[in-house]
Amino acid sequence: MQQDVKTAIVEGFANPANALKGSMQTIAYILAVDDVPANLVALEAMLKRDDVVIRKASSGEEALELLLEHEFALALLDVQMPGMNGFELAELMRGTERTRQVPIIFLTAGDADSRRQFRGYEAGAVDFILKPVQPDVLRSKVQVFVDLFLQRRNVAAERDGLADIAVALAEADDAKDQFLAILAHELRNPVAALMSGLDLLDRPRTEEGSREIRSQMRRMVSHLGRLVEDLLDVSRIKEGKFALRLAPLDLRDVAALALEGSGHAVRAGGHRLMLDIPDRPLEMTGDFSRLAQVLANLLVNAAKYTPIGGNLSLSIQDAGEAYSISVSDDGVGIPPAMQSRIFEKFAQIERAGSSLQGGLGLGLALVRHLVDQHGGTISVISEGEGKGANFILTLPKHPLIAVDPAA
Repeated sequence: MQQDVKTAIVEGFANPANALKGSMQTIAYILAVDDVPANLVALEAMLKRDDVVIRKASSGEEALELLLEHEFALALLDVQMPGMNGFELAELMRGTERTRQVPIIFLTAGDADSRRQFRGYEAGAVDFILKPVQPDVLRSKVQVFVDLFLQRRNVAAERDGLADIAVALAEADDAKDQFLAILAHELRNPVAALMSGLDLLDRPRTEEGSREIRSQMRRMVSHLGRLVEDLLDVSRIKEGKFALRLAPLDLRDVAALALEGSGHAVRAGGHRLMLDIPDRPLEMTGDFSRLAQVLANLLVNAAKYTPIGGNLSLSIQDAGEAYSISVSDDGVGIPPAMQSRIFEKFAQIERAGSSLQGGLGLGLALVRHLVDQHGGTISVISEGEGKGANFILTLPKHPLIAVDPAA
C-alpha cells in the first residue's frame, strides 16, 4: 500500500476544500465560427476574459476539427456561411455524443423570421442574436453559459474527488484491519509462549531445564518490548514529539549495543555474522540509543529474512565527513517491485508459504526516519528474490540539524 498517499487523501477528507482544490476547472472554451475574419476578431475582443478561451473557425469543417480537441461551454455559429452553413453544422453537432450538449447561439445578419428560427431551434439552438452584435447583450448571454459550464465541471470534479476519497478510506480501513490482525498475531505468539513457560516452570524439572525456559521467556518479553516501542515511536513521529538527543559517541560502542540487541535473532537462525569494523575510535555526533536501534533493526531484519544457517555481515567504513555502514545478508532478497516501498510503514516482503514473515512492518520505516533525522541516507541493493539484500547507510559525523537536547 502506498501509505503516504492514502494518508494525504484521508487528511484531505477532513478538509474537502483542500482535497478537491486542485481539481476545480477555471477555464471555459467558446467556439466562434464565421467565414468573415473581421467578425471573429470582433467576437474575440468582445468576449475577452481571464476564464474564457476563444477558439475561432472560418468554416464548418474547421469547427468540427476544433470540436474534437476541446470540450466547449458554448458555440457561436454564423448562419450564412458558404459550404456548410450554421444550421448544418449544428445538426452535425447534435448527432454526435461528444458535442450533443454544447449550447448553440446563432448569429445572423438577416431577419430572424419564424421559419428560420424554427429551423435553428430544431437544430438545437438556445438563442438567436442579430448582427451587428450588441456587445453587452452578447457578453451577458455568454456569461450565463460559461458560469453553468464551470459549475457543472466543478460539481463533476468534486463528485469524482469524493469518490476517490471514499475508495481511499475503504482501502485505509482494510489496511487498518489487516494491521490489527498482524498485531494480534504478533502479540498472541509470545504471550502464548510466556504462558506455556510459566506452566512448565510450575512443574518439577532440572535447573538446566528451568534456565532454558527462562531464556526463551526473556526472548519473548524482549520481542514484546520491541513491538511496543515500535508502536510508540510511530505515534511519537506522527504527533511531532520525536526528537534526538545528540552527543559525542564512538560508533564502535553503538555497534556493540546493536549486536547485543540483535544477538538472539542471529543465534536463533544459526547464522554466521561477519564484522568489518575498524579497530580505532569512530567518533561522531548522534543519538546513541537511536543509532543502536537503527543497526539492531537492520540486523534483526536481515536475520529474519535469511534461511537458517545463512550469512550476515556488518561493515563500517570511514568515508571522510561521514561513515558508510553496510548490513548485508544472503537471504530471500527483495523483489524489484518491492524495493521502492521497502521503507514504507507496514511494508513486508510476502512469500507464499514462508515462515520467515513476521513483525508489524514498522522496523525499516523507523530506520529511515532515524537516519533522516541524523542527516543521513539509506538505500537498499538486491538483485531479486533469493539473492540477498544489502542496506547501505551514510551517516555524517557531525549532522547539521537542530535538536532539542531536553527531548
